[in-house]
Parts: sequence; structure tokens; C-alpha cells
Amino acid sequence: MRKYLLSMFFLFSIFGLSAQELDVKANIGNPSNVINNGFIELDVTGGTPPYQYKWSNQSTSLESNRAEGLTEGISYEVVVTDSQGKSVEKSYTVKAEAITEHFNGTFAPIVENMGNVLFWDPFSAIGIYDPVVYADLKRIEAPEWDATEKVKYVLKEWLVEEGEHVTEGDPVAIVTKNGEEITANANAEGSLKHFLDEGEVIYDSENKEDVIEQGAQYFASIEYDEPVALLHPNGDPQTKNIPFIVVWLVLGALFFTLRLGFINIRGFRHSLQLAKGKFDDPNAPGQVTHFQALATAVSGTVGLGNIAGVAVAISLGGAGATMWMILAGLLGMSSKFVECTLGVKYRFINSEGRVFGGPMNYLRYGLEKRNKRGLGKFLAGFFAILAIGASFGGGNMFQANQSFSILAGEFPMLAGNGFWFGIVVAVLVGIVIIGGISSIAKVTGKIVPIMAAVYVIGAFVVIGVNFGNIGPAFSAIWDGAFSPSALKGGVIGVLIVGFQRAAFSNEAGVGSAAIAHSAAKTNYPPSEGFVALLEPFIDTVVVCTLTALVLIFTGMHEVEGVGGVELTSTAFGSVISWFPYVLATAVFLFAFSTMISWSYYGMRAWTYLFGKSKKNEMIYKSLFLVFVVVGASVSLGAVLDFSDMMILAMSFPNIIGLYFMIGEVSDDLKEYTHRLKAGELFHKTEKKEAEAAS
Repeated sequence: MRKYLLSMFFLFSIFGLSAQELDVKANIGNPSNVINNGFIELDVTGGTPPYQYKWSNQSTSLESNRAEGLTEGISYEVVVTDSQGKSVEKSYTVKAEAITEHFNGTFAPIVENMGNVLFWDPFSAIGIYDPVVYADLKRIEAPEWDATEKVKYVLKEWLVEEGEHVTEGDPVAIVTKNGEEITANANAEGSLKHFLDEGEVIYDSENKEDVIEQGAQYFASIEYDEPVALLHPNGDPQTKNIPFIVVWLVLGALFFTLRLGFINIRGFRHSLQLAKGKFDDPNAPGQVTHFQALATAVSGTVGLGNIAGVAVAISLGGAGATMWMILAGLLGMSSKFVECTLGVKYRFINSEGRVFGGPMNYLRYGLEKRNKRGLGKFLAGFFAILAIGASFGGGNMFQANQSFSILAGEFPMLAGNGFWFGIVVAVLVGIVIIGGISSIAKVTGKIVPIMAAVYVIGAFVVIGVNFGNIGPAFSAIWDGAFSPSALKGGVIGVLIVGFQRAAFSNEAGVGSAAIAHSAAKTNYPPSEGFVALLEPFIDTVVVCTLTALVLIFTGMHEVEGVGGVELTSTAFGSVISWFPYVLATAVFLFAFSTMISWSYYGMRAWTYLFGKSKKNEMIYKSLFLVFVVVGASVSLGAVLDFSDMMILAMSFPNIIGLYFMIGEVSDDLKEYTHRLKAGELFHKTEKKEAEAAS
């Protein structure tokens, strides 16, 4: 009997030990050649269920044994833990099969490393602040609330007194939705706080203030005993970082604004005079007028960022991000003044009258003048390499890719015909860019005013129809800018979102616009600086702000889970049913004009590195057109992200050079202002009067 009991004990011990061991088997799938659609599904045995899955992929829940939307060729880690704390760590990779998947998988880690530099947070790194987002309360919204639904919620009865402690799931109130009773439950544990009395309206879609006000759908909150860190689905804490690239661009803009005595404000009137052609001298050196140079540069910045990017910024930072976006746009005007003044000053015009200018020239020769030849050559070469990459990617493939996606969404007959769409666009782009900057300037000089006018008029129509919302809208912007909720990251979080959208949209400090403006007909470099400062005003202060106001006035800033362009399109469509089609066409024109402008930027960087011959220009143009087709017909994911980041990276060598040469720009500005006041500049009106007198 004793031997029998010992044997049974031994067997149960072995069984118990084996049961504690976690055995993980994975089903790894790559359903198609479409990038970023891999999956890993785990089958776990042993241990003590239930199991927790801590994935390196932040969008996968701790409770999910299946991770989806994974990048092929990239390693993903998962820690499986049972209810007794036993855990095992595994690493899996979805095998890349298609050539696009190999490209995407190769560039994904490069993009991550580049992002670690561009979006590094220096303030949290040295311990100035904690980037983790904490919430001290959780608000309870009306059950089944949807920002797009026509509905009226009324608080019928409180089931829990104010100040009482509740746990998640407890019934707290009875609410009526269009007259139908619904029980509202606590969504966290803590002390309940009432926002309304029984019988009061929580949210009414017919009330404009409710539609505009951020958070009007909430009727109570639960205050935590201790602040709680907000988490991603995989359990990682959410953070609101202050990206280094945003700090770099905004601090540069602020410095130039102060150093030049608020040239962005005091020079605005003169910049309008120059853009109108009041001081255009037909005999001045250069290839295009002030207005044409401005149109070319604006066409390179006004685009998807103004439509989709703003929607993303407003959904992340709320209405308050609008105010900080405007401020950053105003500061960026000074950066444009500095870089475009230098672009004209250090340009080279050959015997054929072709102009070669931009940051490559002023970084090299401007710093050489200051006995920093080595640094100047390095910065100029580095800038040129980045500009070529940015022109093929962010200025070309990204534009072709996104414009095709948006047009195919509105016009289903295009779906699946990306290659042929790319061919057509490449032909149209080729017709324009073969003619050089003069041809580009003529096209952008017509397209930019038309598409901007259509977009601005559409925005004003939407705002006009919802004009009764003006009070709540501006209250939402003001309150959101200075007293946003913790869920929006507080004031710093909202400020950074606004600054980031402005900086990324208008490219002030990036140096790209200096290439276009260097071709302007002028004898005085600061005159083109004045014209250039209008760009961030048009791009950010006007177009971006109008997009934000359309979203806020229509209440679309409260809608979650909708993409950027789709959100903006829905906001316009709520007032003008057919406008989404116009918007899709405008997006294409924005993308088209961006492509032809960036073709010139990239070509000038190319000729700086490989020589100024027409043969080299034609090689670049041919490559550029090939990339148009590639961008429209293939999904490249991380490749596009990488090339888009190169645009931001251009600001590093550029702003370093601007810091060195700001004194020179200041001196040139003083001399120009003196000539302007003395009446020594060419003036069209005076010229006509003189001709009439003779």
C-alpha cells in the first residue's frame, strides 16, 4: 500500500510539474503580397489559464493571442504569462515574400532609427519632465454616443450619490436616448462626481454648443485614488514627447524672429506689394517673377498635410492645437525670410541664364566666406543628398501614392489601376518639368491660386453655414489651448501637436523653398525674403487654420477612429454633399503641383553633386518620372516614411548654416530697407510715369 501511494504521489508530482510548463506554438501567416498584413496566432498549453500576452506590437491587446497588421520581415517579441506568474518569451518573424514586402521590411528598422533621432525627446531624456500621460479621472459619456448621430440624451435618474465610491461596471445612472432608457455604468473605480442634475440634457445634436464643445457628451467623472498612467493595448504606457525636430525648427524660427525685429509682422505689407508685382524689374537677373517663385514654393508645401495632417492633429490635440499651429506658422515666416534671402544672394547664373541656387550654395560659399570651408562643404553635400532622397520620396512617390488612394476612394473605377494612373501622372509631370523652372512656374502660377481659391471658398461656405457656432468654436479653441484635458496631454501635449503640424506643413527652416526663390528676378536678395515669408502665412495661418475651423465648426474634431482625409471630407460633405469629389480632385492637384515643385528642388541638388550639364538634368528628370509610376502603383510603407523623414532631416544642415549667417542677413535687410525708404528701388508706377512724360 505504501509503495502504491508513493508511486501515485510521484506520478502526480511529474504531472504537476509538466502542467506548469508553458508550451507555445505559433501559426504565422502572410495572407497576400500586400505589405503590413502579416499575423501571428499563438496556441498555448500548460501552466494555469488564463494567459496574458505582452506583445512588442503596441496595438495588440494583452488578452489577445493573435497579433495582426504586422510588418513582414520584422521580428516581434511576445511574453506569455499564466495566472500563476509563470512566463515564457518568444520571438517570431512573418516571412517576407513579395519584393515590396522585402523593401518595406528592410526600411522599417531604418525608419525606426531615423525616428529615434528626429523625434528624440531631449527634455524627458535629462529628466526635466515625465512624458508618460497620466489621468487623475475618467469621464463617463452618454451610452452609445456617436458624434455623427442625430440624438438627444437626458439624465433621468442618478443611481449613485455624488462622492460615493464605485467600481467598474456598477450602474451609476439612467439616461434616455431619444426617449429610450439606458443604464450607464461606471467605467473605472473611484469617487463619482456629477456634472448635471436629474432631468438636465446631457447632449443634443440640435444644440450647436453641444456639437462644438469638446466633451459635451460626458455627464460624470470618476476620480481615481491615485493618478493612473494611460496605456496602449499591449500595456505600454502612453507618452506625449517633445520631438527634437520640432524644438529645432521652432527655436530656430523664434530666434530669427527676435534677431530680425519681428520681420514676419513688420514686413508683411511690403511682402504683399512685392508679390503683386509692384517692384518687378523685367531687366533684373533671374528666370521667374516674385509671384511665380512664391507660387512654386507654395505648391511644394500646400498639400496632403494641410488636409489630412491637420485632421490628425486636431483629433490628437483637440481644438486647442489650432492656436499653437497658427503661432508656429507666424514664427516660421521669419525662417523663410532668412533662407530665401540667402538663396538669392548666393545663387549662380550661368551664361545661358539658368539659375543654380539654394542651401547648397549658401551653406558652401557662405560658410567658406567665414573660414569654415570644410564645414560648409560637408553641410552642403549632406543637404543635397537629403534633398534628392526627399524629392524622390516625400516630394514624389508619397504624393503619387496618396493621391491615387484618395481618388480611388471617391472614383471606384480607378481601383486596381495604380500603374496606369502613375503612367498618366508621369506624362503630365514630364510635360511640365521638361521645360525647367520657367515652365514649372507658369503651371504653378495658375494651379496654386485656383486650387487654393476653391478650397478656401469651400471652407468659408462650411463655416458660413455653421456661423452660429462661432462662439462655441472659438471657446473650444481657447479653452483647448490653455486648459486641455489630460487625455490630450495637457498644455504641453496640445502645444507640441500644433507646433508639429505647422512645422511639418510649411517646411520653414527645411531650406527647400530657397531653391525655388533663388530663380526670382531681383537685384536685391532681401526682396525675395519678403516674398517668401508669405508662404507659411498662406500654408499654415490660412489653409491649415481653415481646415481646422471646418472640423471644429462641424463638430468633426470629436469623431474618433476616422482617417485624416476621410475626416476632412466628411466635414465638408456635411454641408456641401458633392464637395468630397471636389476635395479629392483638389488633393490630386495639390499632389501634382508638389511633385513638379520638388522635381526642381531635387534636380538642383542633383546638379550640385553631379554637375550642371543639361545631360545630368535629363537623367534626374527621367529617374523622377520613373518614381512617379512606382509610387502610384506600389505600396511601399516604410520606404515612403523614410523618404518623407528626409525632408525634415534637411533642416539640420540648413538651420546650422542660417545661425552662422544671420548677421549677414540682418545687414542686408538694413541696407534694403534704407534703399526702399529712399525710393531707390525699381517701381512700376514710377517707370510708367517717366515713360509717359517722355
